[in-house]
Amino acid sequence: MIMEEKHITGYDVYAKVMISLLILTTVTILVPWINLSALTVFIALFIATTKGGIVMIWFMHLKTEIMLIKIFVIFIILVYVSVILLTFSDYLMRL
Repeated sequence: MIMEEKHITGYDVYAKVMISLLILTTVTILVPWINLSALTVFIALFIATTKGGIVMIWFMHLKTEIMLIKIFVIFIILVYVSVILLTFSDYLMRL
């Protein structure tokens, strides 16, 4: 029989995660008001990726998953980053 280690996350951790997500959402809303031209989209995507990472780590419990699932998630993140980089390289070539 495999002994599974139980993990219990307190409400204070979820409250901190919620506050950080609300702060990042506020920053996402405020970024377009600052005139950063092409960097605006990059910053918005970076904040969205950070929020997605926070959700994956805490709400999807990836922090306590087995290594195989973590490897799959890392692979998916690499595919995501490569698609974003290809999109931005195409965008920069058109300027």
